[in-house]
Amino acid sequence: MHGVPWSLLPWVLTEAGRDFMVARLEWSTSDLLAVFPFRHRVELAAILRPDGLTLETTLVASSEGPVPVSFGFHPYLGLAELSRANWRLELPAMRKLVLDRRGIPTGDEEPFAGFNGELGERSFDDGFALMEERTSFSVAGATCKVSVDLISGYRYAQVFAPKDKDYIALEPMTAPTSALTSDSGLRLVAPDGRFRAVFRIRIDGAQ
Repeated sequence: MHGVPWSLLPWVLTEAGRDFMVARLEWSTSDLLAVFPFRHRVELAAILRPDGLTLETTLVASSEGPVPVSFGFHPYLGLAELSRANWRLELPAMRKLVLDRRGIPTGDEEPFAGFNGELGERSFDDGFALMEERTSFSVAGATCKVSVDLISGYRYAQVFAPKDKDYIALEPMTAPTSALTSDSGLRLVAPDGRFRAVFRIRIDGAQ
């Protein structure tokens, strides 16, 4: 579920090795169902490689009924070697979500041609619908480039880069903000079905 602090939930470690771990969360207790009344299981696998980290999330619905899919991650990135104004940001062409005065998507979208340049004084706090499910976002400094590669399952993203902070968040999302109340962009996992989403944080030398 997007917005729930996953680190505070009762995860159980099921596998672990030098460069990977797998954890499971059973969403079936009364306190959890009071927040999100759909029984399911989440399996999260983290795989560490020399060039980055891959996170694979699998949602397994119970036999009781369909489960709506609305979760996301918040990779916050920073590059100490350069000032924030000199970071080079690359974003693909997407559809920008139009927001109401509360910051909630209205269901409308507008073109976004992408971005490729230094951040400077520019700020972002925007949600986007992806035009291609497999895509990448990146931020680069003088010697290092960090990319967030959306590999499967994520159709939306949030870019958060306040101009007075030395960080940027490039956030994969399975659904737009407030999808559980609006139904906009919301997918359902059929009873006993599975949903899989994968993204990677990759580190390369800057181009």
